Amino acid sequence: MHNWRHDSGDAGDKGLIDKGRHAPTRRELLHAIGVMGGAALLYQAMEAMGHARETQFAGPPNLSGARPGASVLVLGAGLAGMLAAYELAKAGYKVEILEYNNRPGGRNWSLYGGDTYTELGGATQKIGFAPGNYLNPGPWRIPYHHRTLLHYCKAFGVALEPFIQLNHQALVHDSLAFGGKPQRYRELAADWDGNVAELLGKAIDNKGLDSTLRAEDRDRLKEALRRWGLLDKDMRYVKGLRSSRRRGYDRPAGGGVDGAPIASQPFALSDLLDSGIAELIAMHMENQHQTTMFQPVGGMGMIGKAFGRQVAGKVRFGAKVTKIDQSGGAVTVTYSDVASGAVNTAKADYCVCTIPLGILSQIEVDASPGMLAAIAAVPYSNSVKVGLEMRSRFWEDDEAIYGGISFTDREISMVSYPSSGMHSAGPAVLLGAYTFGPASYKFAGMSPEERIATALEMGSVLHPGRYKEQFLGGAAVAWSRSPFTLGCCAQWNEATRKEHYQTLVAVDNRLVLAGEHASYIGCWMEGALLSSLDAITRLHKRALEA
Repeated sequence: MHNWRHDSGDAGDKGLIDKGRHAPTRRELLHAIGVMGGAALLYQAMEAMGHARETQFAGPPNLSGARPGASVLVLGAGLAGMLAAYELAKAGYKVEILEYNNRPGGRNWSLYGGDTYTELGGATQKIGFAPGNYLNPGPWRIPYHHRTLLHYCKAFGVALEPFIQLNHQALVHDSLAFGGKPQRYRELAADWDGNVAELLGKAIDNKGLDSTLRAEDRDRLKEALRRWGLLDKDMRYVKGLRSSRRRGYDRPAGGGVDGAPIASQPFALSDLLDSGIAELIAMHMENQHQTTMFQPVGGMGMIGKAFGRQVAGKVRFGAKVTKIDQSGGAVTVTYSDVASGAVNTAKADYCVCTIPLGILSQIEVDASPGMLAAIAAVPYSNSVKVGLEMRSRFWEDDEAIYGGISFTDREISMVSYPSSGMHSAGPAVLLGAYTFGPASYKFAGMSPEERIATALEMGSVLHPGRYKEQFLGGAAVAWSRSPFTLGCCAQWNEATRKEHYQTLVAVDNRLVLAGEHASYIGCWMEGALLSSLDAITRLHKRALEA
């Protein structure tokens, strides 16, 4: 089973549309389109039916009318906490933030040369990257429709540049396909479209779509399929200059005597199925991964730094929260100084808590039984990222791969090429591993040095003869060993959302929670920000009613 694949099927759909019995339901029609037309057609249909939508953002909150002297204590200087503090302070509230780390940003973070990071267990890494190079241990890309994040990046002066998610020149490797030899995404995707188009054309000829097509539309659809799949005049996907226009040539067009291109041979459908290309096409069609995507110039941590500048002077760093009390008509938070161990308290009228649930569940919290149960109910996933600094940008020089992601069924899952600094001499940092599930816990059980060595070994299948030879140094972060999160992000399921979600996001006396765990856009910065805006809007309303 490929660790980068996901099963988007529904066990309740047993087949294609039942002919002649009833008009197809949305679910039946989407399933039929997915089976016959592939991921691109499926996504277009979902979008037309309203299933693929942008995130909710209606602009900054209206927090007018704050009572003079009203105060709010914010726990956590991640993006959710800093946005809450920024907007509440603008509205006139007295705000203080308590933050465990000695920097703003939380999971929004980049590791640069000269940085030091110590994980649970005591392993310490001194990052040796060249100036300007970095690893984003947490978030690393921003979808174009995450409008809350984009709004505040613009407002706070964060320079953005394109992040290349899909690169047709990148590689796809499966140990059981093509003799274990990596293939170009471009070739596999073109051959998949061509084969699906040919099969769907045959279904039309065999009257297989009579229940969904009018007779006058059949020829029009066949012509559309011929153009989409680059089929020949007989509706076949075959070797030729037509199919090579998309998948590439054995010899590309040139000048002079040998200028004529030579067509390439498409792969067999069985090999395409083995390669897993259909799942990758589907992944790239998800609206969270569609172009255009962005990244901050200089590393994702630039966002955390920019947010931090907006709340400068309001953050107490190195503060480890140990108790939250709501008695006496206020919120009193006990915390210890990380460096000295000295115990202190902070007090305010209200509290916005953005501490990840895995940490919060270990803190003494004065809240309703329902809130405490909700906090304890949501587990966190793990992931491990490994950054590998290479002496030169050999993927560009040797293979014309500029940004994007190559995939493998090995435990590293993928290799992502930097989207900035293209055509420069190097050195440059690859994302050499991005693991989830069992593989992530296997990597987390290794020392950072072992993670780097394993990523280097596994990734060499994509670039043999260059990968190990060009390696300079690396960095590795396992989120299950992160002392300030104990995991990557919250993992809700249908049952826990039904039972606990509304309780978790409700204002509990004088306390409200915010963060990606309090959203339906988990694991994304956008979810954290939208949750924060919603939380402070409701808390403000509660304060006005008090």
